[in-house]
Amino acid sequence: MFHVGDKVVYPMHGAGIIESIEDREVFCKRSRYYIIKMILGQIKVMVPIDKAETIGIRKITDINGYDQVVGILSGDYKIMDKKWNKRYRENEAKLKEGNIKDIAEIVNYLNYMNKKGKLSTGEKKMLVQSRQMLVSELALIKNICYEEMERDVDKILNICEF
Repeated sequence: MFHVGDKVVYPMHGAGIIESIEDREVFCKRSRYYIIKMILGQIKVMVPIDKAETIGIRKITDINGYDQVVGILSGDYKIMDKKWNKRYRENEAKLKEGNIKDIAEIVNYLNYMNKKGKLSTGEKKMLVQSRQMLVSELALIKNICYEEMERDVDKILNICEF
């Protein structure tokens, strides 16, 4: 169980902070919910406490995980399937799991392919989404604003303008 103030990751949405735990009635059913203030977009999401584990809500990674992610982003990309549609499905499944190291590998590879001009429209959207998820968690780990972490990630990936 999480507590108010815990920094968590909501797979496919990014990182946020549990702002409150409340009883709410939704569709005539009363349940307890985590109210999470997401870093990206400054939105709030309600997650039923009894479904949080199934959804994949997890605490953010620690500073060791941060260092490993920086290593992944600054290193060579992991080779992925040459067929974009198979690669897309595999990467989408990884994004749904929400493992930060997998997301870093996706960002690193798709960034490389984007520089080469070899991304489909769907993969370009996936690059933006996975990058946002990654930056939001890294920002919470380092306790800095999203924009500052975004600049740091751009430097690591050697991006002049995203």
